[in-house]
Amino acid sequence: MNRQIVISLLSLFLIPYSILSAQERQKTTRVNESIDIFTDVLRQVDVNYVDTLNYEDLTETAINAMLHKIDPYTIYYSKQKDRDLRMLTTGKYGGIGSIIQQRPRPDMKTSHRKSKVDKDSLWTYAVNPYEGKPAQRAGVQAGDRILRVDGKSTVGLTVSEVSNNLRGEPGTTVVLELEREGVEKPFEVSIVREDIHMDPVRYYAVIKDDTLPQPVAYIAFSEFTEGSANAFTNALDEMYYTKGARKLIIDLRSNGGGIVDEALQIVNLFVERDQTIVETRGKTANSNRVYKTRNNPRYKDLPIVLLVDKNSASASEIVSGALQDLGRAKLIGQRTYGKGLVQNVRPIAYGGHIKVTTSKYYLPSGRCIQAIDYSERQKGHELKKDTAGGILPDIVITDSSKVDICYTLYINHYFFDFATRYHRLHDSIATPEVFELSDADIEEFCAYLDERGFKYETETSKFFDDMLKMAKNEDIDSATIKQLEDIESVLRPNFRTAIERHKEEVKELLGAEIVLRYYYQRGQAAFQLRFDKELKRALQELK
Repeated sequence: MNRQIVISLLSLFLIPYSILSAQERQKTTRVNESIDIFTDVLRQVDVNYVDTLNYEDLTETAINAMLHKIDPYTIYYSKQKDRDLRMLTTGKYGGIGSIIQQRPRPDMKTSHRKSKVDKDSLWTYAVNPYEGKPAQRAGVQAGDRILRVDGKSTVGLTVSEVSNNLRGEPGTTVVLELEREGVEKPFEVSIVREDIHMDPVRYYAVIKDDTLPQPVAYIAFSEFTEGSANAFTNALDEMYYTKGARKLIIDLRSNGGGIVDEALQIVNLFVERDQTIVETRGKTANSNRVYKTRNNPRYKDLPIVLLVDKNSASASEIVSGALQDLGRAKLIGQRTYGKGLVQNVRPIAYGGHIKVTTSKYYLPSGRCIQAIDYSERQKGHELKKDTAGGILPDIVITDSSKVDICYTLYINHYFFDFATRYHRLHDSIATPEVFELSDADIEEFCAYLDERGFKYETETSKFFDDMLKMAKNEDIDSATIKQLEDIESVLRPNFRTAIERHKEEVKELLGAEIVLRYYYQRGQAAFQLRFDKELKRALQELK
């Protein structure tokens, strides 16, 4: 290659750098220096470290640690994890169609105090086979313990590792070895994987009663994936045109969001054409965009109430915030999550992708969805009432969950395990709309707890035990110790007394687990609506 050609080629690369501003050149230099440092560290370790290195694992760990410093939504997907990215954006994956869960062996109890459990002590269970999906059709039941997947033991594996073994290309077969209560020996089930698509409309129904002037359509909407707006529209059309519903409740509780265009289509059902719904604002011109409705509204005057909670995020907040700003809906529940960051998926070297935060969401009123006290949200704390970010409902209903007997029974899986036994002993139950546990059923549940050796310890009593032990080791007189021991007995309530005090809540939670065994997710949703305080408040508003 002659000298003139070399100079010409070099100039092609040098010109872009030369036209950059001083600030941009400085930033480019810093990026290049950081890359050089990382590369040099990897080379030095490769040459000098005593053992063989797994370069791919080291690189992925370094990338993930770097991205975690930014925010939890900027994520690297290696080529091997492309199916996770596909599921995120489409709601589809190749698998068996069942939620699995790991939990300690039955002889190990769980507390809300954080404690690390050896993964070799965790067992893996099928807890929620979806109706009509391969696992359910093959006979897998909630409560089945998964011993092996294709001959490989699940003991010592994380729930993600077990899940990855269950997933695979549609049309391939996976063999599960299962253990089931009431069945003497473990048995095998062969399941052909399918392209699993979870229905974004988790449940819908027309609510009628004598106190309502008109039937009310109810839609529980779980995610904003490809085609979810069409599924929502079809459900609403059926209830409006076929069943006569003339008011609407949209349930976005625990809806973590998804694709903004799907959210836009749903809002457009109720809002005039060419109306600004949300804006994105970022660092680059490509990140700045105004999303407007494109069509005439299908349900321009339909009265709407939206149910939201602290787990309603992203696209859910766009729908609820825009309809609130534009005066088209009343919101009921808790302040939403406050996830107003926009991610775009971009390809990177060697077949991987990065989902990177590029901008923030702003609603028609100009308010930003993203929570300011983001560090508190990362820790799992709720947003304060006067904080910026998230969507504050028109009617705030405080989360009334408590650490009581129901909480203890739930986290230690007693509701779940009894429902598994109940299903084995009862061939059928009444429909979800009328099923109810009797007092005799609750007594049977209490007998089951006795059989399992359940001892109800409040968290207060556990902390008090520590205090009493400390008091006995310190210079505290015996009379005071005796008074503390008298208090201790008060802090250890009889579980039957506690269940009697919370009987209605026990019937609700245990009943929901039992209904799931017979009528799956839709049946459980129908059962739970009978006890839903926020739904009842929404119906009052629509009157």
